[in-house]
Amino acid sequence: MHSSNSLPSRAREKIDGLGLLLLRLWVGQEFALAGFRKLSSGWTAPSWFAGLDFPIFVGWLPASVNWGIAGVAELLLGIALVLGIASRTSSLGLLFITYVAVYSVHFDLGWAGWNQIDSDDGLGFKVPLMLALMLVAIVTQGPGRWSFDSWRRP
Repeated sequence: MHSSNSLPSRAREKIDGLGLLLLRLWVGQEFALAGFRKLSSGWTAPSWFAGLDFPIFVGWLPASVNWGIAGVAELLLGIALVLGIASRTSSLGLLFITYVAVYSVHFDLGWAGWNQIDSDDGLGFKVPLMLALMLVAIVTQGPGRWSFDSWRRP
């Protein structure tokens, strides 16, 4: 007969939430770094960005406003995700940013990805899709127990 204090039970309890923590750390730092790179290059959108076709509503804004909003949102939502603050809301915001990026940049470039990521061939939608799936996991499962969100719950 197994008791709830068995070694496997205690081990599972100790690592509960580890996968969600690792997902948050990975995805959050990716977006925070992307936002930092945008903001580090200035508030004026580069010409390649200004020439993009954005989805409705987002496309109504000037390119430099979109550039700035995307940079600030990626940075702040990425940091929030790393810390586990408003994780589901942060993930939804980053999902929207990913949708806009795929719509505007990545989809027309096809299913290129992981092994070509540092080249023009790696600009397809494979990597953004993987990031989106990780964000969906956080939206649906929550941030895990190693987050500020879980510590604030009564």
